[in-house]
Amino acid sequence: MSKVWLITGANSGFGRAFTEAAVAAGDVVVAAARRAGTLDELVAAHPDQVEAVTLDVTDHAAVERVVGQVAERHGRIDVLVNNAGRTHVGSVEETGDAELRSLFDVHVFGPAALTRAVLPHMRARRSGAIVQLSSVGGQMSMAGFGAYSATKFALEGMSEALAAEVGPLGIRVLIVEPGAFRTSLFGNHSLSEGTLDDYAETVGATRAYVETGGGTQAGDPAKAAAAVLAALDADEPPLRLALGEDAIDTIHTHLDQVRADLTAWDKVGRDTKLDQ
Repeated sequence: MSKVWLITGANSGFGRAFTEAAVAAGDVVVAAARRAGTLDELVAAHPDQVEAVTLDVTDHAAVERVVGQVAERHGRIDVLVNNAGRTHVGSVEETGDAELRSLFDVHVFGPAALTRAVLPHMRARRSGAIVQLSSVGGQMSMAGFGAYSATKFALEGMSEALAAEVGPLGIRVLIVEPGAFRTSLFGNHSLSEGTLDDYAETVGATRAYVETGGGTQAGDPAKAAAAVLAALDADEPPLRLALGEDAIDTIHTHLDQVRADLTAWDKVGRDTKLDQ
């Protein structure tokens, strides 16, 4: 039986690639975007498999309404893909509360609202999958990506707990950690205002990469989508799926650094217990 997908940010990048892959597999996709008109081409190409809906993931009332309508029309939601997102560049000092909260609204509170909305339907059927689009930046961070990585770290922490909670109920959680892929993410970025000269070499390098690196990324979104579908269909699916050589190499290096610090300071850390 074909699956019913709800994919946010479906009009471009990974969202579009996931939509096309699901359609090729014979599934039905409810493709969500802030401007449903940007999905007209997809709907026209697959009128029996793609349905466009307008959804801003930061509007939690709209989230509840859309999920309810999708479940009513299709009878179920088999796969939720929390994909909508953008990036932000700025040092921690340069990034204001409003900028930080705005990013958390999109990357954390939006996916949390969607997850809460679909879970009653998935729990009732004892099946389903929730795909959380994180990033290599959900495992490590670098100068200029503090705010972005903070949201992805939060998403991963929430999703790891979620997996432990809903796994016994027959529901899978997949955290996807892409590196640099040829999407529109770099074109959809914000910058902290009031840049400080002291961060020109560190954050400045990251800002230059984001502003000029669009269209040069090595990753193929279609291949990423195929990898995600394969992971979802696996008998023993992973909790985390890193995509791209850059992501895999970077995460390995980061984990080596974490283990080196843990080992070097093992005795100091263990010697903090109360004296008996």
